[in-house]
This record gives sequence, C-alpha cells and structure tokens, in this order.
Amino acid sequence: MTDTEIFTHIVEADGPSKGFTITGRRRPLPGASGVPLIIAIHGGTYTSKYFDVDGYSLFDQAEAKGIPIIALDRPSYEGSTPVDERAESIILENARVLEPVIGELWEQYGEGLTGVVIIGHSIGGAVTTAIAASQPSWPLLGIALSGCLVRVPDGPREAFDQLPPITLIELPSPMKDSVMFGPEGTYEAGMPEASHVSDTTVPRAELIDINNGWIDRMKSVAAGVEVPVYARQAEFDALWITDADQAAEFGAAFSSSPRVDSALWPNVGHCIDFHKTATEFQQSQLDFALSVSGKG
Repeated sequence: MTDTEIFTHIVEADGPSKGFTITGRRRPLPGASGVPLIIAIHGGTYTSKYFDVDGYSLFDQAEAKGIPIIALDRPSYEGSTPVDERAESIILENARVLEPVIGELWEQYGEGLTGVVIIGHSIGGAVTTAIAASQPSWPLLGIALSGCLVRVPDGPREAFDQLPPITLIELPSPMKDSVMFGPEGTYEAGMPEASHVSDTTVPRAELIDINNGWIDRMKSVAAGVEVPVYARQAEFDALWITDADQAAEFGAAFSSSPRVDSALWPNVGHCIDFHKTATEFQQSQLDFALSVSGKG
C-alpha cells in the first residue's frame, strides 16, 4: 500500500475561508482515471486519522479499488483554522468553509477523474449534507453518510447547553468508547483501543449544534441535495434513535435526490468503521462511489 501523506492546504479562493489553513491526509494515486475522488469528512472528537486506522482503513480499501482519497481535518481539528463558534450553526459554517476547499483540491487532483464523492461520518455527515445542498460548482457525484440520523434518544436536549463553558472539550476515553461502540462481540480484540490514535478534543459548539439546531434543520437542508445519497446507520448507535423507521425517515428527507439508499447496518455501534464488518461497510461506500461515477 502507498504511504498516506499528511498535508496542509492554504485556501486561495475568495469567500468565507480565504486564507484558512486546512490540514488532512491524502493518497492521490497519480495516474488514476475514470474513477471519483473521495473526500472524507470526520465526525466530532476524531481527526482525519479516523479514516486511516491500521486494520480499519478506508484509505487502504480505496487504494485497493484504485480510487484516490483525501480526508480533511475540519475547522478546529489538528492544524485547521477554527470557524467562529458564535455562528448560528457551526455545522453550516463548517460546510461554508470546506466547500471552496474541496473545489481547490478538485482543481489540484481531479485530472482524469469523474468527479467528487464525499463520505461523511456523524457530524461530518451533517456537514457533508450541507455542502451537497449548497449546489457546489465543482462536480459532486454523490454523498455517503453514516452516524447521523433524525432524532436523539429521549432526554432534554437542553442538557447540552450545560457543558463546561470552554471552547474545546476532551471526552475521557472510557466515556467516549461507551457511546461510539456497539455491544461486546461486535468489535475485534484490540478495539476500542486501536481507534484512540484518532481521538482529539471537540468544539463545544458542535455538540450543542448536532443535538439541537441540526436536528431542527436537517430535513430542510437535506431537501436541497440533488445528488445520489447512500446512508447506513448503526443498529446499536447510542447517540441516535436507530430503527428501520428512522432510517426510512432519514432517507425520505432527501426528497430532491434522484437516488436514495438508507438503511441500518447490523451488529455495529456508532463508529461502524471500527467494528467487525468495517471492511464490508467501507467497500459498500466505495462501490456506491464507483456506481455514481459510471463504474459500477
């Protein structure tokens, strides 16, 4: 396998992210043609390393299929410039900032490729949805989402407003693992520990937004997506209410999409990528990407 490259990108385009620094990981695969460019967007409390953990690497799966892939560190993660946490929605601000970044990366790496497919997990899935709904000028072929549904479990959503009044919050690993993974037996020995290389702090504003503002606006944003959508939600997701009806309702929100495939993925927790069926799951996302690029 090709080594993953760590990169830093300075945004040149006029707009909300001009001059921003965005870091991430990439495997451009020079000479690739007739396939999409994958842009991967991580969730809260993880860096772009989420997509390249040894033994659970979407990067490795993409390279095996001859697909170039870039994973971005969202604003406030690793070396990426923060967005204004006072914005009405930090999720929508992430989308506004990252849309021109993807455009510049497409200009740099898109020669011979068919277009862009974004893979977004959790809060990254919400950001991906908002980017797609913005009708970007670069060729977006489709989006693949996981870990982002319709409703959170019962309980006062206002509780998230009681988080410590600090910009970045660090969740202790035992607490985090208890909600990111499914029951014992759904993941291999060595997990969740192997995933900890991708752990980091999370902006307080993100935790509030995903559990409050985003839930209220998700359906109106999703209705603006006009590309194919592939969505898989964990059967044992502790952060969302997950059942077949919720997955169907989530898919139905993409009312302008020409093709929507939304369903539960069995025997996994929130981070499907770190469970026993991770390879099968990641290959299904990549097969979707190939299908919308005309290769499937």
